Amino acid sequence: MAATAGLAAAPAVHVSPSATGSLRWAPCHEPANPGAECATLSVPVDWAHPDGPTLELAVARRKATDPGARVGSMVFGPGGPGDSGVRMVVDRVSRFSPEVRRRFDIVSFDPRGVGDSNPVTCSGDLLAQRPSPVLKSQADFDATMAYNKRLRADCRARTGPVFDHLDTAQTVRDVDALRAALGERKLTFHGSSYGTLLGAQYAETYPRRVRAMVLESVMDHSVAATRDFLRAEAASAEDSFQEFVKWCDRTADCELHGRDVRAVWRSLLTRAGRGELEDPVKPGSPLSSTDLVNKVAFRKFYEADYAGLATAIATMHASEPLPASPTSTAPLPPATPVFCSDWHLPVRDHRAYASLVAMMNRTAADLPYLLPIHMVAACLGAPTANPQHRLDVRGAPPILVSNALHDPATGYPWAVSVARQLGRRGVLLTYEGHGHGSVTSGPCMEDAVNSYLTDLTVPPRGTSCPALDSVNAAGSPPRPLP
Repeated sequence: MAATAGLAAAPAVHVSPSATGSLRWAPCHEPANPGAECATLSVPVDWAHPDGPTLELAVARRKATDPGARVGSMVFGPGGPGDSGVRMVVDRVSRFSPEVRRRFDIVSFDPRGVGDSNPVTCSGDLLAQRPSPVLKSQADFDATMAYNKRLRADCRARTGPVFDHLDTAQTVRDVDALRAALGERKLTFHGSSYGTLLGAQYAETYPRRVRAMVLESVMDHSVAATRDFLRAEAASAEDSFQEFVKWCDRTADCELHGRDVRAVWRSLLTRAGRGELEDPVKPGSPLSSTDLVNKVAFRKFYEADYAGLATAIATMHASEPLPASPTSTAPLPPATPVFCSDWHLPVRDHRAYASLVAMMNRTAADLPYLLPIHMVAACLGAPTANPQHRLDVRGAPPILVSNALHDPATGYPWAVSVARQLGRRGVLLTYEGHGHGSVTSGPCMEDAVNSYLTDLTVPPRGTSCPALDSVNAAGSPPRPLP
């Protein structure tokens, strides 16, 4: 099966004794957020060699708030890649609905290479030397390839053997070991963003071990071509920018209402490109144009916080320009190797790279050098253990696929595609609003997801829920389903 390429066939999990035994839970040492319990789970570094070296996965849970109504454990697959599931359980359990918290033990983990699960470790000095994704020549392209090779060697030496076993096909086995250690005959799973890749491949690998599965803000791992991947990502981000402009045009409370929003935004990009725009988080320091796009605008799109973005843009536009100075691009997080191990996105040479950048900048004219092109540059030359493929899920129960119409990172077409790949098992639930994440976006979404998780009641095919985010609060109704 493509999902387990490079691994032994997986009809059963073979794990170390500590993985098959009960987890040893103890209170997490979090005075500000008491009530969570923590444990570790020993799993093989390489599931193709289950008797070889092991690593300790950090795990956390919060018990069901109504023990008498408890259904079982629900495992959350964190996003990123690089997000900590332990931190989600400890600090952000409110992202799950009260009904889910009442009926399930909420369990999550730090995926291998992340957080407290043998984290990828690299030289800080070397990370700070990462080349800009603005590659102007074949020499720049070659230098990036050489840098990536040097960084991989450094990270591998500091991280240990798990560095070469970070792909999602390995993490699928970790999740099944966690299911067994929790004493669950079948898995109840909620994956968000990058965690949807994990969930989909679990269903592909162990279809008859799935009880219920929610895939929220969906990655489509069938997108094989580099150009197609980048075009889809650029289109999703640009859609959010266009929605932001429309919201400002029709909403008197927008701080840019009545102004040419695009002209104001482009002036900020120009100032940032010259090093004259002050970083609002680091007073006195310049904000690069790539950080303006990816750390200011894109983050607000995630939260559907268009009012907050308008305020940030207006404030920066009114600020005094800094003396022109060079700006640098912040290093990507060490979790980048996880992405590289799952996505084969080759680029032949600088000419091909420049063509991809030009295509992205045409597709997302307002958002140059979006994060995905940074990821492609960071993965140049990297091996891919778990490359893209179409899903082949046979024998699983219905799987709920949830997405907002206007998601800046995982566009709605990806959710449609994944639901189609799942065939009769894929049930698409549409949130007609904005932002990255949708399962708790109003009572319609919550009720549909809660009923599915607790009672296995599948919403009717074609179900969509009205937008309740502030983007639509004072304007026209959301657009109809495509």
